Amino acid sequence: MAQGIFIGLTECELLDLKAKALALIMDGKTLLSYSDSGSSATKAFSMPPKEVLNEAMYALSRLDPGKYGRRNTMLRTRWDNRRQ
Repeated sequence: MAQGIFIGLTECELLDLKAKALALIMDGKTLLSYSDSGSSATKAFSMPPKEVLNEAMYALSRLDPGKYGRRNTMLRTRWDNRRQ
């Protein structure tokens, strides 16, 4: 569930975050590491691309629900349609 950490950013910034997250997901890159004789380096993302995409889409839906859709967070169950 999105926490809304990107709410307040502009639409352009949110679309940029979304594009970068999608590119990382499509490339399959989430952790980079390098090692050579005696030295090594590891780079990890502060937030996984899947979460960045989720947060960006949530903020976009809050910014303009007509354009980016509404987020449905409620489940509804009908109990009157059971067969007897």
